[in-house]
Amino acid sequence: MVELPNRIIITGGCGFIGSNFIHHLLHSYSEVPAGSCCPDHTEYSCVESSKKIEVLNIDKMTYAANERNLGGVSGYEGYSLIKADISDSETIMEIFEDFKPQCVVHFAAESHVDRSIESGYEFILSNVLGTQVLLEASRKIGVEIFMHVSTDEVYGSIMDGSFTETDLLRPSSPYSSSKAASDLVALSYGHTYGTPVIVSRCTNNYGPRQHPEKLVPMVISNALSDAAIPVYGSGLQVRDWLYVKDHCEALIRLISDGVPGQVYNIAAQSKPTNLEMIDAILSHMGEKKHLISHVEDRMGHDFRYSIDDSKLRDLDWCPAVGFNKGVELTVDWYLNNLNHFSP
Repeated sequence: MVELPNRIIITGGCGFIGSNFIHHLLHSYSEVPAGSCCPDHTEYSCVESSKKIEVLNIDKMTYAANERNLGGVSGYEGYSLIKADISDSETIMEIFEDFKPQCVVHFAAESHVDRSIESGYEFILSNVLGTQVLLEASRKIGVEIFMHVSTDEVYGSIMDGSFTETDLLRPSSPYSSSKAASDLVALSYGHTYGTPVIVSRCTNNYGPRQHPEKLVPMVISNALSDAAIPVYGSGLQVRDWLYVKDHCEALIRLISDGVPGQVYNIAAQSKPTNLEMIDAILSHMGEKKHLISHVEDRMGHDFRYSIDDSKLRDLDWCPAVGFNKGVELTVDWYLNNLNHFSP
């Protein structure tokens, strides 16, 4: 049985995965007032629950954040949003002292690889220093769980086989290196101070509410406007695509049953090439494959990601949404929410 804390701070909750996690948490595991279920995300169960979870969302509200992502929960009395920078130690400490969280789920991060190649400064500031500030506040308050949400990109590329949680980290971009650094800072707080840290490393996510700069929504957007769909190099790079709701449920399982001080990989074990992902999207949009345009490959582009997540699956978790169904749900959401990212 899933046991969750009552008072949870979520960082970056107006972004893609963070907002989906808030929907999943409040619709599936907490009291939800009548009529407040998210109308555009019908796969949530919206169960009747006697448990009331209070969620405080801390978000800097950068370009990738969108308050519309929280439609359906923003009026819930157990939810609140504070606009703040997680690298501002004084403000974060005040927030923690006032809210007194039992659990922190840390999503907030600069995450776009291309932007990190152009300039890594914001990535180091937010992803490394911001994580340390949150950990220090959590240590002083005495949180029960600090869920540090990371990425499989910290392992780098692997041509054969899959990385396990104990493999050497070989990040390739300023983004992935900043996440690797934040992982190590988080684990060091567990080792030195006994802070109950769990680190998750997930594969590529897709689904509703993802910022249009990312591959899947970019393909959908460009196909709708008959614009060229740029593909780096050959397009044969391999990624393991996990539907975002399955990631959210994996995190719920780790908060409930994970062991502090441990790292857990999260994967779909579905590894299409980038071209195969694009083809799957376009198959649901009228076969606009003539729009595909191969462009110069990204600098330092990792070719293949693959991780072994048997450790997590031993906790009785596995993805519920298959690849084709996930692509269908994602395309339909964007088609039904054309103005979601408009100014």
